[in-house]
Amino acid sequence: MTEFLMLSLVPMLVAALAACACALPGNFLILRRQAMLGDMMAHAVLPGLVTAFLITGRVEGAAVYAGAVGAALLAAGMTETITRLARLDPGAAMGITFTTLFAAGVVLLETTGASEVHLDVEHALYGNLESLVWLEAAAGPGALTDPAAWAGLPPELPRMALILAGLALALALFRRPLVMASFDPIHAAVAGLPVRLISTGLMVATALAAVAAFAAVGSILTIAMLIVPAATARLLTDRLPRQIGLSLLLAILAGAGGVVLGGYGPLWLGLGFSVSASGMIAVLAGGMLALAAIRQGRSTPSPARPLPKTGPAPYKPPMS
Repeated sequence: MTEFLMLSLVPMLVAALAACACALPGNFLILRRQAMLGDMMAHAVLPGLVTAFLITGRVEGAAVYAGAVGAALLAAGMTETITRLARLDPGAAMGITFTTLFAAGVVLLETTGASEVHLDVEHALYGNLESLVWLEAAAGPGALTDPAAWAGLPPELPRMALILAGLALALALFRRPLVMASFDPIHAAVAGLPVRLISTGLMVATALAAVAAFAAVGSILTIAMLIVPAATARLLTDRLPRQIGLSLLLAILAGAGGVVLGGYGPLWLGLGFSVSASGMIAVLAGGMLALAAIRQGRSTPSPARPLPKTGPAPYKPPMS
């Protein structure tokens, strides 16, 4: 029990919170058919993080989030510019943008010394879930009710909880205009809603979720959690409130379950190693999506075949 509290409890909670924070804006990305935008945001935050570190010398704090949000907005502007000037499909423009920005972030990591202070390519891809150790839990289960032990929790846990609470509050306050702008932007504009401002707000929310998750779980899990829980929930229901609730439940199951399976699954099979928690979370989320797709395929009725024509043959006039 003590080992679980020290090594696994905090990673499970952080993974679940990060997955939920990503799933909330991900639902609206799915509605807008902008799933690729989540991929772009998850990659675009890296150069923003590195630039903020080079300016401030810190790898956490408000400046890091400002740099990441700035990079995300830059990515959105680049995508729109490429789409307009090169007359490319928005998906192609997003692909060009996120690969360019992520590569620029990797180059900055390798050439500026940022990789020596807990910012490196491996951390960018896989995060640092396994390093979130709660040393105060060595005292046993009593640490769960000891405020002094809570002070020793890794800072990623309260930070992720704060980001999730802020995103949930913002989406609850602006749910109606966001839903209108997502389902029918033309009608929303006619009704006087600031559609462009709403879209920018959604991008900022996505960027905040992406950078908070990126720091803890890496880009692989961030991309997966922005899209997969919402897409899976969309297969199970066509009602938005239920979809959001299901996506959060699936995100929690994938986050917590992936940490457990990544750390203990190989040991249960008699193997002497563990696997990446972030990778296992993404695999588990993908498995849930596959099961939902199979269920949807079986429950969807096949189109009815036309009945064969019966009755007398059509009249044909005699040949003259």
